[in-house]
Amino acid sequence: MTAPSTHPQISTVGELRASSHLQKSLREEIRDNLLAALREGRDPWPGLHGFEDTVIPQLERALIAGHDVVLLGERGQGKTRLLRTMVGLLDEWTPVISGSELGEHPYEPITVQSQQAAASYGDDLRVSWRHRDERYAEKLATPDTSVADLIGDVDPMKVAEGRSLGDPETIHFGLIPRSHRGIVAINELPDLAERIQVAMLNVMEERDIQIRGYVLRLPLDVLVVASANPEDYTNRGRIITPLKDRFGAEIRTHYPTELEDEVAVIRQEAELVADVPDYLIEILARFTRNLRESTSVDQRSGVSARFSIAGAETIAAAALHRATVQGEVEAVARVVDLETAVDVLGGKIEFETGEEGRETEVLTHLLRTATAETVRHHFRGLDFALLVAAIEDGAMVTTGEQVTARDFLTGLPVLGESELYDEVCDRIGATNDGQRAGAIELALEGLYLGRKIGKDTDGSETVYG
Repeated sequence: MTAPSTHPQISTVGELRASSHLQKSLREEIRDNLLAALREGRDPWPGLHGFEDTVIPQLERALIAGHDVVLLGERGQGKTRLLRTMVGLLDEWTPVISGSELGEHPYEPITVQSQQAAASYGDDLRVSWRHRDERYAEKLATPDTSVADLIGDVDPMKVAEGRSLGDPETIHFGLIPRSHRGIVAINELPDLAERIQVAMLNVMEERDIQIRGYVLRLPLDVLVVASANPEDYTNRGRIITPLKDRFGAEIRTHYPTELEDEVAVIRQEAELVADVPDYLIEILARFTRNLRESTSVDQRSGVSARFSIAGAETIAAAALHRATVQGEVEAVARVVDLETAVDVLGGKIEFETGEEGRETEVLTHLLRTATAETVRHHFRGLDFALLVAAIEDGAMVTTGEQVTARDFLTGLPVLGESELYDEVCDRIGATNDGQRAGAIELALEGLYLGRKIGKDTDGSETVYG
């Protein structure tokens, strides 16, 4: 994210009018900025992978039409990230009446206080500038969310000061009115109690506010966007039909359809404390995709992208742990570290009824399948006959969570003048000891999965033989 530029130095309404500033509605502003980005070939949705031909075109059409939007999809499909990216479609700086509670445009005050200030000061009305990041508000819907949180309520302190109960100045505005001229995002919308959803109906359609028995006619200019799990999955609540009807667009999200997009998401989101080679990221991506296709996994709950992200972070941590304990100069993740991910990730998956007790077995099987697919992808055409023959003649290769890369490489069987090890490393792009050890470990694991050699695991030590 680039640092915001300095806002304009205009400080009064008179100066604003003299600058030929034009007021736009929020939807016009978003539409114009989106179309400008498309004309110039700029990507309005940085950091989003796998939605280019499906979700994003639908969302762009909805925004051009000026619709409120609800995104439906399983957990970990990037719904919240997509909503937050919409901030980039707002003008970087926008003028507001200084001190106004709702951030009104200087040309169009809508609250009593701002209207009085505009009448009193005229062209000398003070103007402040609000950055687009301040015009995005996000609320995680929880069962304890109240009408006051979203819409507003009567402020007893203002009543106690002597104002009458029907005075508009006694109102404390909620999140949606305070997002006037901005975007308000509500995550997990079905979790809102139905009576709270009812309170949103007038705000989204008639754009007025009903609080404690009286109506405030405020021409609110706000874009409401929301996310939700599909109704056939969430049992915590539902989006009431009248509210669904008020969203102009209902867009279904999905997990990445291409392996490259899955890998890109992991690389982008994971905070890695050690070097994790690309082939390990590929294994985790394939592992995640296999889980999404498994009949043993409850597909209604989905397999979040956070699963593979957490897996990458776990094997990076395992590599750093080994390097620290064993004194390795470079911390590089290897195939042996994948097992540490299986140990901690099982709780992120919902299994089908009847799979109790088989969770680890299912995870291990699908991880091996992903590893075998990756081996075939990278080592297709390589002849491992010499290595297999050496192991059949009694050579053993020892590795493990605490076996250093140097010790592993030293213990490899000698293959005469064969350049097999170098060819394996070249296929992976391995350069240092850690990467070379990982590449050869991948080849050995592939031979084991192909039933060419044996493997024995005892605690933290693994022996191929």
